[in-house]
Amino acid sequence: MTPPPAEALRARPSLRAHAPVVAVVALGGGAGAVARHAAALWWPTPAHGFPWTTLGVNITGCAMIGVFMVIITEVRTAHPLVRPFFGTGFLGGFTTFSAYAVDGHHLFADGSGSLALTYLAITPLAALGAVWAAASATRRVLNRRQP
Repeated sequence: MTPPPAEALRARPSLRAHAPVVAVVALGGGAGAVARHAAALWWPTPAHGFPWTTLGVNITGCAMIGVFMVIITEVRTAHPLVRPFFGTGFLGGFTTFSAYAVDGHHLFADGSGSLALTYLAITPLAALGAVWAAASATRRVLNRRQP
């Protein structure tokens, strides 16, 4: 194996250049995780119950990303740190596909295999549908506002 050319090594951004992005992703992720945890405290899933809160959080977060991406890519230019903070950080911490997997496992362990499979299939379909529907609705609303 040959080492990379010296130019390739110099073209690589320094860690210092990535620090602001890493910082805003971490801050946004922390805030999103707190919001998700608050939702779980306000609407806890009962033992052996269907995880409605996790499903709702994931669908809501995906709808928010649909609205957000239309606004920052089609309507106005945002500060370069807005997308990493809100899109990757906050919404990444808010949506909880790790809890989705754990909830599916709990449903299986409780003997609700068909419910678990339904939940595991519905969540990504509903999440993708939420992105699409929210992005489409945002475009329609914004197009109506155009003079």
